[in-house]
Amino acid sequence: MPYGSAAVAARGLRLPPLPTIRDLVKLYKLQAIKQMSQNFLMDERLTDKIVKSAGRITNNDVVLEVGPGPGGITRSILRRNPSKIILVEKDRRFLPTLELLQECAKPLGVQMDIHQADILRFPMEEHVPDISQKLHLIGNLPFAISTRLLINWFKDLSLRQGAFRRNDTTMTLTFQKEVAERICAPLGSDQRCRLSIMSQIWTEPKLKFIIPGKAFVPKPDVDVGVVTLIPLKQPKTDIPFDVVERVNRHIFSMRQKYCRRGYSRLFPEEQRDETTYEMFEEAEVESTLRPFQLSVEECLRLTEVYWQFIQKNPEVAKYDHRGPKAIKQEEEVFVDY
Repeated sequence: MPYGSAAVAARGLRLPPLPTIRDLVKLYKLQAIKQMSQNFLMDERLTDKIVKSAGRITNNDVVLEVGPGPGGITRSILRRNPSKIILVEKDRRFLPTLELLQECAKPLGVQMDIHQADILRFPMEEHVPDISQKLHLIGNLPFAISTRLLINWFKDLSLRQGAFRRNDTTMTLTFQKEVAERICAPLGSDQRCRLSIMSQIWTEPKLKFIIPGKAFVPKPDVDVGVVTLIPLKQPKTDIPFDVVERVNRHIFSMRQKYCRRGYSRLFPEEQRDETTYEMFEEAEVESTLRPFQLSVEECLRLTEVYWQFIQKNPEVAKYDHRGPKAIKQEEEVFVDY
């Protein structure tokens, strides 16, 4: 239970004596696997700072941590004394170190569930059934899945499903520094891309701080940004997610060209120029702007007129300008985020 100085109280619960994360990594011979883009964060000051970025966590809240690895961030979450911690870890090598924390959590009154699972396929509603409790999503994400996972969660947020059945589920996640900057990039920024637009339609993203690569073991080639994403109480659109994603994918497919160039490829060649002109006129968007010069609102107006158009012309919704040479769409969706 809580005890000790005011400084300790400010950090939360004091945990029972435990081996350091560095010692556990050595003890269990836990080498990071490059193919799984694993990097361990050993510094408790940094893990505490990540968890603090998630905002206030009460003893009635639930925290789901993605990819806890040996449990560095998990310790910092445990000190905040939530009602429940759900750990989703794909690599079974980390189970012994996480089970050690699970034993420490019991006398503190914190329930800790450990799932060896792929977060991309994790049945959230099955394992987080009670929406009376606020949920925080926290994770030092593997770079290989970070963007894909975020887009999946935006779709869930748009549908109010999975982790987002409540409208106050927060996300505090790590990304490569460049990706973190793209998520939060403002209008006119060189970093602005479709990930910026998608993030800012459904959430208010904030780049909290940068962690130098040297803080991780092994050291990645890039620095890491910690981003908190807070769902908007009123999303900026109710157009189906897949339509919003499709339109913005096309707009930003030629980000150094006029925005009409990528957008025009939504339409068959024989009607492309005329339809594109009409869409921009109706949306009241300047067609000679570059994609990164478009506001969220302008992107959504272009999405709205396209949505109305395909409702009247449903055959156009299936049009793919790449034709028979198309690569798998699932892979292309994420290639330039």
